[in-house]
Amino acid sequence: MHLVQANGARIPALGFGTWELKGADAERMVSAALDIGYRHIDTAQYYGNEVEVGRAVRNSGLPRAEVFVTTKIWPDRFREGDFEVAVEESLDRLRLGYIDLLLLHWPSQTVPLDETMAALDDVKERGLARHVGVSNFTTRLIEESLDSLKAPLVTNQVEYHPFLSQRKLLTYQRQEDIALTAYCPLAQGKVFGHPVIADIAQRYGKNEGQIALRWLVQQEGVIAIPRSAKEANARRNFEIFDFSLEEEEMQRLFALQNPRGRLVESELSPEWDSA
Repeated sequence: MHLVQANGARIPALGFGTWELKGADAERMVSAALDIGYRHIDTAQYYGNEVEVGRAVRNSGLPRAEVFVTTKIWPDRFREGDFEVAVEESLDRLRLGYIDLLLLHWPSQTVPLDETMAALDDVKERGLARHVGVSNFTTRLIEESLDSLKAPLVTNQVEYHPFLSQRKLLTYQRQEDIALTAYCPLAQGKVFGHPVIADIAQRYGKNEGQIALRWLVQQEGVIAIPRSAKEANARRNFEIFDFSLEEEEMQRLFALQNPRGRLVESELSPEWDSA
């Protein structure tokens, strides 16, 4: 498995996302993903599936140290004291002993960043999480975080796919040795049928999703976490390490990017970086 190294963390470059997977479906798909070979599972308190994710990891028969588990805390629990309780609740649901990577799910518009960073440092120092990071943060927010956080940030999880430029964020994060974890890496299915991506896919006997994922993990410091509710699709998404894209093909995909290609917006969205 290809690993991304960032501020002391070694993170599998391809993870399995669990957004919208509930109950038995979540447990079934995480179990299937682990059987396929995924060793990075991404969940969140907001997803409501931490119990099932933890059960699937425990029942996999794999040593705990071989599975990298990420979860995230929602901004309504960012107050110091309440944040630590929220992390303990995640641990109780997961029953995995520790969290490999703990993220702030979105920036808060009400809780001061330095207060949450102090709480993030606390859970890291107590060993509840091996590594810490953020999600949906901009370069400005990361800069502010680094001013008050003692622990190293290892990733920022954001939307990233061939139709959305994250050049400014990537450049900054590489300077700080912070990985970029790409959610919506297949642009919610929009990569399928795109003529440029389909043309490249045909050359390799792959599908458009495999090309998009390969393009992501072939970039320095980038991790991708595709989600699927079908085992066959999860298996195809995993089959991206038996070929490499040529530089010309990488550039053709970069040329599809547009600062207005964003698909995910929320009332919690910050003022995003320009490309």
